[in-house]
Amino acid sequence: MNTTSNFKPTLGLFDATMIVAGSMIGSGIFIVSADITRNVGSAGWLILVWLITGFMTLIAAMSYGELSAMFPKAGGQYVYLKESYNPLTGFLYGWSFFAVIQTGTIAAVGVAFCKFAGYFFPSLELTDANILLQLGSVKIYYAQLVSIVLIIFLTYINTKGIKGGKLIQSSFTVTKLLSLFGLIVFGFLLAKPDVWHANWADAWTMKNIASETDITPVIGVAVLGAIAASMVGSIFSSDAWNNVTFIAGEIKNPKKNIGLSLFLGTLTVTVIYVSANLMFLSVMPLNDIAFAPSDRVAVAASNVIFGNIGTYVIAVMIMISTFGCNNGLILAGARVYYTMAQDGLFFKKAAKLNKNAVPEWALWAQCIVASLLCLSGKYGDLLDMVSFIVVIFYVLTIGGIFILRKKRPEAERPYKAFGYPVLPAVYMVMGIIFCVLLIIYKPGFTWPGLIITLIGIPLYYLAVSNFKKPA
Repeated sequence: MNTTSNFKPTLGLFDATMIVAGSMIGSGIFIVSADITRNVGSAGWLILVWLITGFMTLIAAMSYGELSAMFPKAGGQYVYLKESYNPLTGFLYGWSFFAVIQTGTIAAVGVAFCKFAGYFFPSLELTDANILLQLGSVKIYYAQLVSIVLIIFLTYINTKGIKGGKLIQSSFTVTKLLSLFGLIVFGFLLAKPDVWHANWADAWTMKNIASETDITPVIGVAVLGAIAASMVGSIFSSDAWNNVTFIAGEIKNPKKNIGLSLFLGTLTVTVIYVSANLMFLSVMPLNDIAFAPSDRVAVAASNVIFGNIGTYVIAVMIMISTFGCNNGLILAGARVYYTMAQDGLFFKKAAKLNKNAVPEWALWAQCIVASLLCLSGKYGDLLDMVSFIVVIFYVLTIGGIFILRKKRPEAERPYKAFGYPVLPAVYMVMGIIFCVLLIIYKPGFTWPGLIITLIGIPLYYLAVSNFKKPA
């Protein structure tokens, strides 16, 4: 097989921004507001959870701008952690990323595509009538197989070069941004004033809504626990913004464009997410948001706005959204494994670029793991469980800005973290509080992610002892 040794910088600012926004917007915004509403039980707190998440995401994105300008090469967060701390810390991130963070997200988004395709093709619905095979407690549905086909197809497209992936990413992201914008506008135009006023009548009394009749006030420090539990969903929906840093080697003028695309992409998505939730509150009573069938809040809202055809409108939107999202995740993720392999910390074959200047072997390795997670049916549980680890790595990465300012004061910094040192420190404090609250109130969301990460320690020393850096 013909190979090349260097990435080709072919992505401009618009392409990079579309990768940020497109990787962030998958299926979460259409679903997770139901669980958030059950946790906090009021309009004010629902919007505040999204605002806190958006604020944290913007701070993190603007902080990453400094790191991306210092290290404008493939690998992104893995490189930043390795340079700030040590190779082990970078490897633990890369291992968690490969084992579940990126691959689990690809699996979850792929199955979400098929779930909503089920509105048009009933055989893809995740019901017992559509079980293809059952092995003990493991049920394999047609939707899981179709999601694997989707992942394989997008992986194949991306092995043919960055241009195909870029075209899919830009076109699908523009389409879903316009679709979401249209849904929000129509929702506000058809808003129900009585519903809006009822939702905001008691906006700041936090309640846990277990059912329509089981409502418990949340007071004292339990308020913080409810916010942390709610943010698992909003953080999942807002994650993957950093994917653009993984493909720095293929971005034109990366020292400028990565930081700018991070800001523009995260700001756009944050505004859309908050606006979408305000729209939900303008057309649906709070209880209808909390108990939307199968948590599909956007489907319920679309039915209110467009009538019976609304289900199909939103299904098409989510299919477009998840297809584009998965393309961005697949495109970017493989670059991390490529850089790890260049450092001798991943399979040697992952360190090679094919004739189209993309890491083909790494793309297929990622495809295999994501496909296995699709079949396991456990991707959703795993993603909930690694929210804790994802935020810890974000905190560590932003902490790396402080470390590198001390270790390498003379290093070129074309872009400096906005609001340094205050805003990066604020993010770190908020991230640590979030993690501590999860440990206290949702321990089931913490220890599995820790175990997955810690498994990486012996794997790191095994890699160091067995792999040599490729020539």
